[in-house]
Amino acid sequence: MPEPVASRIAFEGSFVRVEVEDWPGHGSWEVVRRHDATAVLPVTPDDRVVLVRQFRPAVRDTIVEVPAGILDVDGEDALTAAARELFEETGYRHSTIEFLGGVYPTVGSSDEYVHLFWARTQAEPTGPVEDGIELVVEPLGRMIDAARSGKVRDAKTALALLMAAGRPRSTSD
Repeated sequence: MPEPVASRIAFEGSFVRVEVEDWPGHGSWEVVRRHDATAVLPVTPDDRVVLVRQFRPAVRDTIVEVPAGILDVDGEDALTAAARELFEETGYRHSTIEFLGGVYPTVGSSDEYVHLFWARTQAEPTGPVEDGIELVVEPLGRMIDAARSGKVRDAKTALALLMAAGRPRSTSD
């Protein structure tokens, strides 16, 4: 693996660190270091997806997305974190959960990796919805079409939906 010839920390916060690296032939490069993340596409027994609508200060808008979170609990793997985030954010528990794939969402400036999962949930939530979150429950087919047509603005959500497009469904949409 190539390495920079020099590196310095330009900023360090609670969840992000910015390093300025010097690369031969590329000059100085600002790299955002973040915890990796996990995200889960929850699908109910009747093939509806459970999404969360929440305000995102970085884009100054309310966004609909899959339940997700950073991997910041010591010793917790991505699958366990996905199941935890699913329940904490939506109140739904999974019946089954499996790995879909993963993605580096911003390779030009960040090393963050997002682990994507697909979960079959129970029919109804058994816990409360996290404060600041509104649930959005839509037919899986409708949301896959929305992702295909560019109407899903969150990258991890669009990718999870597109990756799930070939999965077996329980009933028709």
